[in-house]
Amino acid sequence: MNLNAKAKNRLTFDDFCVLVPDGRKADLIGGVIYMASPDNLDAVTIFGLLYAVMTFFCEENDLGPVYGPRVAFRINETESPEPDLAFVRRDRRHLLRRGFVAGPPDLAIEIVSPDSVERDYVAKRHQYREAGVSEYWIIDEENQRVTLLRLDARGRYREVRPRHGKYVSRVLPGFFLRAEWLWQDPLPKAANLLSQMLEESNS
Repeated sequence: MNLNAKAKNRLTFDDFCVLVPDGRKADLIGGVIYMASPDNLDAVTIFGLLYAVMTFFCEENDLGPVYGPRVAFRINETESPEPDLAFVRRDRRHLLRRGFVAGPPDLAIEIVSPDSVERDYVAKRHQYREAGVSEYWIIDEENQRVTLLRLDARGRYREVRPRHGKYVSRVLPGFFLRAEWLWQDPLPKAANLLSQMLEESNS
């Protein structure tokens, strides 16, 4: 759902903060507010697993904070996404504010919903690339697909293929995902995945 109270005029970050209700996930893209629909239970469960594993992994390695939805990343006056999951390097903590982050994340993850397909695959890909987000992960639960995009030396996103079944992050050294983990029923335990990552990264 789009929300543009100024019709032809683009909305600003201040408008975004005022117009989006508390507790609602939204994105400001090109001066237009896109409200997210309620999550389905499968997406929520996948989010919970990823958030737990990433948070504990980053804490264990002292890499930096991990944020869930409803944390706005103010890129400029008309661009402010709220990724489903986002990571900020420890040396960029000076960008953290009480109500938002004054800059883009280093890594962003979006979990695709039926109403966000075009937004996640096209609009936010462009937004994150322009902002210099080093890695953008798209988790497509409906099609059971993981897309890992990484900025190259020219500032373009290149899709990274899995190696030995693993999607490996450079932003989070030692962090990886196997796509099949996300489609299991029930999902694997976060503690087991974390132990596996830490064991492999320290070997």
